[in-house]
Amino acid sequence: MENLIETIVKPLVDFPEDVKIDVEENENRIIYKLKVNSKDIGKVIGKQGRVAKAIRTVVYAHAHATLKKKVFLEISE
Repeated sequence: MENLIETIVKPLVDFPEDVKIDVEENENRIIYKLKVNSKDIGKVIGKQGRVAKAIRTVVYAHAHATLKKKVFLEISE
């Protein structure tokens, strides 16, 4: 799942080396915490959150097809 998120996000940003993903897993959910450079946060979120919503849609669809847990994606700088 981390590879999928990186594959989507790295082409969008100016500092791909600053893209980091932390994983927090509980018994019934997984939280992926995406961190990007503060200059790139606007590119990842997009106008009115459209890019972030699209990223979450792809990640959630992949998780629904492959995992049996709830998946959440948090974006921060």
